[in-house]
This record gives sequence, C-alpha cells and structure tokens, in this order.
Amino acid sequence: MIERAQALAALSCNEFDLVVVGGGITGAGVALDAATRGFSVALIERADFAAGTSSRSSKLVHGGLRYLQNFDLGLVREALLERRLMVALAPHLVHPLPLVVPAFDGARPDRLVGVGLNLYDVMSVDRDRLRPRRARRAREAGEGGTDEDLRPRAGEGESWSPERHRVISGEEVCELLPALAGREPTSGYLFYDCQTDDVRLVLTVLGEAERFGAVCANRLGATGLLERDGRACGVRALDGESCETLEIRAANVVNATGVWADRLTSAAAGGEEAEHSQGESRDGRDLHRECSELPRIRPSRGTHVVLAREDLPLNGGAIVPAGGGRAVFALPWLGRTLVGTTDRDYDGELDHVRPPAEDVDYLLRAVNEFFGTGLSVHDLAGAFAGVRPLISTGDPKKSVDISRKAELYEASSGMLTITGGKLTTWRRMAKLTVDRLVERDSRDAPCRTHEIPLGQAIAVDELPQVEGVPADAYPALAGRYGHAAHEVLALAAERGELAQPIVPGLPDILAEVALAARREQARSIGDVFFRRTRLGLLAAPELHAGTDARDSGMDTAADPVRRVAGVLARELAWDPERALLEIERFVAEAGAEGIGGEGIGGEGVGGEGVIGEGVGGESVRSGEMRPA
Repeated sequence: MIERAQALAALSCNEFDLVVVGGGITGAGVALDAATRGFSVALIERADFAAGTSSRSSKLVHGGLRYLQNFDLGLVREALLERRLMVALAPHLVHPLPLVVPAFDGARPDRLVGVGLNLYDVMSVDRDRLRPRRARRAREAGEGGTDEDLRPRAGEGESWSPERHRVISGEEVCELLPALAGREPTSGYLFYDCQTDDVRLVLTVLGEAERFGAVCANRLGATGLLERDGRACGVRALDGESCETLEIRAANVVNATGVWADRLTSAAAGGEEAEHSQGESRDGRDLHRECSELPRIRPSRGTHVVLAREDLPLNGGAIVPAGGGRAVFALPWLGRTLVGTTDRDYDGELDHVRPPAEDVDYLLRAVNEFFGTGLSVHDLAGAFAGVRPLISTGDPKKSVDISRKAELYEASSGMLTITGGKLTTWRRMAKLTVDRLVERDSRDAPCRTHEIPLGQAIAVDELPQVEGVPADAYPALAGRYGHAAHEVLALAAERGELAQPIVPGLPDILAEVALAARREQARSIGDVFFRRTRLGLLAAPELHAGTDARDSGMDTAADPVRRVAGVLARELAWDPERALLEIERFVAEAGAEGIGGEGIGGEGVGGEGVIGEGVGGESVRSGEMRPA
C-alpha cells in the first residue's frame, strides 16, 4: 500500500467515482470489486484497517453448520461455494482444516449430525463444475454436447474441493485431537472447513484493490455526507492524526461500516452546520433524514479465548458441546488453540469490546467438561471479543437475527449501505453492492473478483535463508505474506536486528514491524500487536511481563512493547517523547480491550485490570474513535 501521506494527498485533490467508508473486509471487498470494474475508488477507515469485527472472528471460512438447523440452506450453500473459491484465490491465506465430532463409550456418531453433514457435502459441490464432466460423458455416450459445454467457466481452474465427511476410528480422533486422548473416544465424524487469519485477508484484499488503482487511508473518519441537489457527492472526513478536515468528492458513497452502519450519519447530524458551497447541502437536518433510511443494528457479542497448544493440543478442530443445544469450536490457530464463540446481545461501547468474565467462564467450562481438563483464566494466552451486526425490525418482539445475511440499503441521497453477512461471503456482499452501482450508471462492467488472485502464494523452500531469522519464522512468513515475504526477509538481511523475534519463542520477527509501517500504514503499537501480527491475542502474558519489567526498573531490552516502539520510532520519525507517549497509548488500548496480565486472568476480564498502567503510573486513553 502507498504511504498514508501520499494517500491523503490523493484523496484531497482528486474526484472519484466511489468513496467507500469502512476498512473492514466488506469495505475492502467493495473497493476491490469496484476498482477491478473500472471505477476510481477511495476508501477511508476511521481507526485502523480491520480494527472492528473483521479482526475478531472465529477465523473460519465456512458454510456454517448451525445455519442448517434454521434451514437457511441458501446462505449455507453460498458460503460453501465462496469457501472453495477463497482457497483457489488465496491458498496461502485460506487453507483446509479437518474438524471432528467425536463419539464416546462405544456409541455410534449421532445420526442427525450425519444427516446434516451429508447435506453439507451435497451443498458444497459447485454444479457448474460438474457441467463439463456431464457434457463429456454425454458426448462419449453419443448424446450430443457442445464445445461450450466442455469449456470451464472463468475462475474454475484447479481448486480445492473437500472430501465427503466420513466416520473415523477412535485412534484417528486422537491423532487429530490429542487433548481428547484421556477420554478414549471410540469414533467420530471427520469433515472439512477452512481457516484464515482474518486481518491478513483484509490487508491482502486492500492491497489488491490498490493494485487496481484504489486509494486507501486509515485514521480518517467520515463525519458526514457532501450533497448536491439532495444527492450524495462525497464525504467530509476528519484526520485522526492531524485533526484536519478534508472533503473527499465522489459520485457515489458506500457505507460499509458494519456494526456502525446506523451511526455514520447520526454522528454527523448532531454536528455544526457546515458551509454551503457550489449548491451543496450539508446541514444537520439533511443528515438526520438519512438516518431513518439506514438499518437499525442490534449488536451481538462474540467472545473467544486463546490457550497455549501445550495446554490443549489440537491438530484439527473439534465441535465442543456447550450446553443449551449450543456448541463452540476448539481450533488450532497460529500455534495456539482458539476456543469460541459466544453469541449474546450487547449494548455497550463498540470501539473496544472486552471479553467479559461470564463469557470466558462459559468457554472454559465447555472445554473442561469436554476434554477433561482443569483450565482456568490463569492459563489463557489471550482473549478477545467483537460484535456482529444483527439487523433489527425496530420492534424488540419481532427482531429477526439476520446477522449473516447481506442486506443492501439505498437512501434517497443515493448512498448505499451494505451490512450483515459474514467473513466467508465478503466477495458476494461486495458484488451485490457494486452490481447496484453498475446498474445505476448503466455500465457494462461484470464482476471479476472470482478470477483475481489475492496475493501470490509461495512455498517455504522458495524463501531465501537470512542469518538470524529463526527457522519457525519461514513457514509463518510464507503463510502470512505469500510472495511478499521476500520483502520482510530483505529488511531482516539489511538490518540484522530486525531478524530477531518480537516475542522470544514465537515466529513473528521485527522486520514485520518495519514492513507494516512502510507498506501497510501501521501507525501505532496496537496496529502491530493486534492486527499486523496477532501477538496481542496470542501472547498477552508476555506483553504484560514487559510492562512489569518497566514498572520495576528492570532491564527492558527484551520488552516486546518497547522493541516494537523502537522500530516504529525509526520508521515513523518519532522522537523519544513521542515513543513514550505511544507506549502509554498502547497500554491504554490493551486495557480497553481487556487483555494482558490481570486483564485476562483476574478482575480485568470485564473489570479494571489491564496490561499495566501507563508510564508514570497514569493510564492514557487511546485516541477518541468515532464511526468511520
């Protein structure tokens, strides 16, 4: 991605066909889809890319077995077809994951689950892919068939297709789920879904959008619409770093702010009346009118906990009963074990959502009962919570959970709002949105995202060996960056200190911090720990240990927070005072997220404990956030 300063200059002096508000997976997808159809595109995000729901998913690219219970077959099939496509377009980012439903005490696997898995198998097959085979068989049988029938459609090529589910033995169950060996499972169902790093998927989609001409900037929040003759013609935005206001002019506006979708214009409606120029209307009354044409969001909180692999070793995923007819996932992820999710109504702050104690206890209780373990909050490597957008009818008695269905709204100003959906179906949501823009503009511009690779995969053995880079860093780099891992390793070769791990024993290296600042608009320590790497989720106790060292006056050379701050200071030209302030801001952000030290293992889960107090003993709140 281009440097943020360059992006701001481009946004200020150019007029675009489209401005997308929101830098999560939906906004990134809209930007990519529109850019590949020939639209000039601007995208702005008021915090950091993927800072909201898109960084807090269960990390699965899947059809969603639980939606079969509600007979939402269309949604499941759509997601399963997208799953297959994502593996083809980004094999280094989206990879197959075996999942197991175990059985115990000699019992056969649940037949009803088997029926659901049969349906899952059938719906995962792309009927269009079978067309050439059927045509070929028809021609061989002398029943006709044309050359067009035999020709693969765009985007088909070689792609992953899961094996059908099957019953496996207890020994095979234990190979995939070593943590379950003590319970001696006797058999189980084996099926496949896929897994990803959600933030890295967002960043990769944004990178591809920029390759097709999109201009993207973070820390730039929309404060309201620009209008001409009652039609949206851009947005007014506030730079979260300089506090300067700029106008981004565009023929179309898409609101892709997810759980904040109903707050974009309401935030501006209460603001001061703007100046009128060149026939444009920007007063609060117009913006308030827009609010009634947006969906009403009822957020639902999902909580996850992260455990050391040694405490809950898994080679595949497990479906874990959690009581009340619900189940949660236990999954291997980035060298740890991820457990989640919950699904509870939420009416708190949206910018920073803490994993509450009751949710953490619920997940640990389910894990302990299923695996026969005795894990507690003190064993957690991390925890996180996010909110999903449920769309409400406005009547609490008639509210319908359509949180995974994409809904497109068009306001009288012409602004489009896309919300709902799920991580897996981001491309379909983007297509739905841009199809409407194409229809309005009477363009001949079909969707192309089904055939555009997302990054470039690379084999680990194709990466150059760099002195000082730990052996376990290479597969991690290949999986995170694909071919762009060469850039990380080049930085490590150029400056030897950047070859060192950020946290000892984990594969993330300091060169990734430098790359994040140069190529991915990382602007803070939190951007690095929570999103460019995932160490804020995977190694919270280690980050807290560095804080303890600072507070006690011990040697801080191995403090991950201070080491990351040092790299960012060099890349972003921070002076020592600014670097200290950024450390304080990270401590505050980590506290607001409810991670680290007692923030996970004690009262801080939903309480007051945080990674630590700010330097000097005072907690510093991170920059104020507003709807993007």
